[in-house]
Amino acid sequence: MAMIVIADSGSTKTTWCILDPVTGSTDMGKTSGINPFYQEAPGILSMLQGEFKLKKAGVDAVYFYGAGCINDKVGLVRSALGSFFHTDHIEVYSDLMGAARSLCGREEGIACILGTGSNSCYYDGKTIVQHVSPLGFILGDEGSGAVLGRVLVGDILKSQLPDYLIKRFFEHYDTTPAVIMDAVYRQPFPNRYLARFTHFISANIDEPALAAIVRNSFDAFFIRNVAQYPGAADLPLHFTGSIALVFQEILKQSAGSFGYRPGKIVSDPMEGLMRYHRTS
Repeated sequence: MAMIVIADSGSTKTTWCILDPVTGSTDMGKTSGINPFYQEAPGILSMLQGEFKLKKAGVDAVYFYGAGCINDKVGLVRSALGSFFHTDHIEVYSDLMGAARSLCGREEGIACILGTGSNSCYYDGKTIVQHVSPLGFILGDEGSGAVLGRVLVGDILKSQLPDYLIKRFFEHYDTTPAVIMDAVYRQPFPNRYLARFTHFISANIDEPALAAIVRNSFDAFFIRNVAQYPGAADLPLHFTGSIALVFQEILKQSAGSFGYRPGKIVSDPMEGLMRYHRTS
């Protein structure tokens, strides 16, 4: 029996599902994230060969939804997946399309990603009709883990937070300003590195200064992204991603202050994608 592979990939991790479309049975696994803006096809293939543990026998089609999978980067990912799964039926979509299909199914809505990076779109039930470019964590990515981490670290290093919080941060992570600067400016995947510091924010969210970092970033997400979609106030706003889930109370407060109506808030789009492909 032919099986299909569904993959949801961010910059940090990839969730894989091998689905039997007839019986609905699934086999799940995880690998490191795949982002063609930071990786070439040989590196993606090498990672899969080392980390992918599910059985590939009988796989007939692959549906891959990933961060950075746009324009010429789609072919790069398709090449790596074809070499690994040995099938010609490979469809590569952006992680935003994955979020839209997962969250909205075949209904109209606003789909948002708040994870290591952020993204959003207006989806008409079939296609992404309008999309505001997230621009990455240096120029955009408001509300993302990378931006929350970037603001936190910047405030720590510039002594913008109370002394006891700065002391608590360095005790918790056992790091130094020099190590942080090297990781951000010289090492690969600075977005992943910065996003890890959101654990400190969530563990200390009762601190007003840290809650303000989250609220300000969410406010910026709505102002600079969602507000550009006509009719956004009349449509449900659905969210996927670890940041959306962990900070959902602040997210709801921020959305409400702009007159938006939050819908689904889930950590991972995979369950919705499995539902979508079972009924396709």
